[in-house]
Amino acid sequence: KHTAYVKGFIFYLKRAIVNAMQPNYLSRHPHAKDALQFVGFIILVFIGTLIINTFIFRSFSVSGHSMDKTLADGQRLIVNRMPITIAQAQNKSYMPDRGQIIVFKNPRYVAGMPDEYIVKRVIAFPGERVTVQDGVLKVYNKDHPDGFNPDTAYRKDGVGPQSPVSGEGLDTVVPDDTVFVCGDNRIGDNSYDSRTGLGNIPLFDIVGPVSFRIWPFNTIHTF
Repeated sequence: KHTAYVKGFIFYLKRAIVNAMQPNYLSRHPHAKDALQFVGFIILVFIGTLIINTFIFRSFSVSGHSMDKTLADGQRLIVNRMPITIAQAQNKSYMPDRGQIIVFKNPRYVAGMPDEYIVKRVIAFPGERVTVQDGVLKVYNKDHPDGFNPDTAYRKDGVGPQSPVSGEGLDTVVPDDTVFVCGDNRIGDNSYDSRTGLGNIPLFDIVGPVSFRIWPFNTIHTF
C-alpha cells in the first residue's frame, strides 16, 4: 500500500517536471508577454503616482488673480505633502505657519463648480481675533493684545499682500481647528477668502504648504 503511494507520488512528480520543462503560454506568445509587461508598468506608474500625490507632493496651477503680485494666473506650484503625512502618522492635525502660502480644498466646493482647490496665505490661528479697520488688517492674540499687522512681514519690493485691505468692519474670532486665510490681492473684491465669504478653513482641508513655483521657468522660486 505504501509502495503504491510512493509510485503515485513519483508519477505526479515526473509529470510536474515534464510540464515545467514545456514552453509556457507567455514564451509561446511573446506579444501577449509584452502586453502584460506594459499593463504591469502602467499599474506601477499609477500606484507610484497615487503614493506620491497622497504622501509626498502634489502639483497645482494658479487660477485667477487673488494672489497677485505674489503668484500669477497660470503659474505652476509644487505643494509639499510631507508635513501632513508626518502629522497624520503622529495622529495630529497639521497646523501651518503664519504667513505660509497653502493650498486647500474649497470647504464650499460642490461638484461641477470651478476652484475645487484654492491657494491663499495663512493669516490667523484658532482663538485669534481678526479685524479690518481703515483698510488695515490686524490680528489680536495674547502676545499682541493691541493687535499687529501681519502683512508687513511679507511685503517686499511690491511683492506680497496688497493694500488697502477691503472688508472694512470685519471683526471675527477664528474657531478651533481652522485657520483664517487671505489672498494677497486684497484691494476691492479681487480675493474670495476668509474676509469675503469663504469662511475659515478646516485643518483637514489643507493639502499642504507651497514649496516651489516651477513654471514659467523664468519665475522659478522657493517658498
